Amino acid sequence: MEQFALITGARHGLGKSFAIELSKMKINTILVSRPNHGLEDFCTELKDKYEIDSRPYETDLSVYQNVIDLANWVNEYFDVFILINNVGTGGTRKITNVDIEYINNIINLNVVTTSALSHQLLPNLLKQPAGYILNISSLAAYLPIGFKTVYPASKSFIYSFSRGLNQELKGTNVSVSVVCPGPIRTNDDVMKRVEKGFFGKFMILEPEFIAKKCIRQLFKKKADIIVNPIIWLLIMILPKWIKIPLMTKIVKKEMS
Repeated sequence: MEQFALITGARHGLGKSFAIELSKMKINTILVSRPNHGLEDFCTELKDKYEIDSRPYETDLSVYQNVIDLANWVNEYFDVFILINNVGTGGTRKITNVDIEYINNIINLNVVTTSALSHQLLPNLLKQPAGYILNISSLAAYLPIGFKTVYPASKSFIYSFSRGLNQELKGTNVSVSVVCPGPIRTNDDVMKRVEKGFFGKFMILEPEFIAKKCIRQLFKKKADIIVNPIIWLLIMILPKWIKIPLMTKIVKKEMS
């Protein structure tokens, strides 16, 4: 039976770059995204160009039952040896100006979907000769930021969950990697926001670069993948009393 890689949030940005990178390596894919985003056409494009199999699955993964339905479908019909939990969402808002659904959406997509899908697909991954999980955290995992609040907390969860799960699975055929990229050049809205400050311009990376480095390190079973070492080091060495107010000030400027 052929093996597949499953990628969530696969139609745009980093997820799309992961799909292309794996297709170049002749790895079959199951691509997941929200409905009405042209996913089926993208899968067809990958099949024609790279001569691999690519299956589309359209659903809203912020709904818990949809996550379970996806996992059940995959476990019934496919052998999965790579799981890339890329789907997620953020936001830059004053917390008193948002409703509870805004907060729930971030937690559901970033925390619940990643942990639940990993849990549900682990038996499938453990049956393969080698299995790999890649979770997408963020540099925000290392520092709380005002006007983002819930997002960095959710990414801290992903980082901790990934490192802990990797340790738990030592001695098995499955390894877990986590990457903490900063801003990614994905669309015009992102570019307009982050380029308001020098720091944002300095941090931003191309999704193709991140995808290539992540896949390379994933197959080496690297637990903690660092794609921007200069910024990572800067965040690590700056004391909290400097970096938290500094980042909050930068984010507040982006909001204006």
